[in-house]
Amino acid sequence: MKSVTDCYTLQNGVQIPCIGFGTWQAENGEIAYHAVRDALNAGYRHIDTAAAYGNEASVGRAIRESGIPREEIFLTSKLNNPDHGYEKTMKAFEKTMNELGLDYLDLYLIHWPNPIFFRENWQEANAGTWKAFEELYRAGKIRAIGISNFRRHHIEELLKTAEIAPMVNQIRLCPGDTQDEVVRYCREQNMLLEAYSPFGVGKIFEVPEMKAMAEKYGKSVAQICLRWSLQNGFLPLPKSVTPERIESNTRIFDFTLSEEDMGVISGLTGCVGFAHDPDQISF
Repeated sequence: MKSVTDCYTLQNGVQIPCIGFGTWQAENGEIAYHAVRDALNAGYRHIDTAAAYGNEASVGRAIRESGIPREEIFLTSKLNNPDHGYEKTMKAFEKTMNELGLDYLDLYLIHWPNPIFFRENWQEANAGTWKAFEELYRAGKIRAIGISNFRRHHIEELLKTAEIAPMVNQIRLCPGDTQDEVVRYCREQNMLLEAYSPFGVGKIFEVPEMKAMAEKYGKSVAQICLRWSLQNGFLPLPKSVTPERIESNTRIFDFTLSEEDMGVISGLTGCVGFAHDPDQISF
């Protein structure tokens, strides 16, 4: 891989750029709009949003007004937690597309497997949602379908009724939180792993071992994190609203971390805390 536009290939043959630009906590309006425009200007061609982020309108506007052909941009959104089940999913997808002002999505994900609203019947709710996803996929409104924050038992339940297997699982993956069991299982299922919060929501910048690694390679801690993610075969989703950092996060293709240093970074267990347990979330 030599640039942010180099791609992984999903199990259905769809090409997905190897780094995505994350928009979580990018406030709807000018902040999210300019962040996405800056990312596209820096070379990103993969943008990640979600209904829960509340910024789909600004993300869509930035894409529409970028001057870049729609087919050159890979766009992901996610189903909001209260909207599980077949009928609700169909309505939620329509709302997402209206917010974005676009004709199709490249990737649509179930954001969480077991929201508080469906704690007693999450299996049934996910099955209904997935049926809707499959219909939208077959209708050409979504080019790929997947999941987020799913652990093995959630995936196994989904596969009991799914006709099309999830192509992606987007989970928290960063130095210190590697979710090895989930990663192994998803790879067995031929699912691409997307890495959200690749900087451990900023905590990684204070880890002494990471500062030393950055100094060793003449790179920023952020660049080391993203390089580690790519060398693990993950697809990182860095987020920033600062143009300089957005651009800096693309400069990770001119160096390689040694196998030894990869091991050191992977061994920093717990340095940034751990992902939420999806069966215990309160939202």
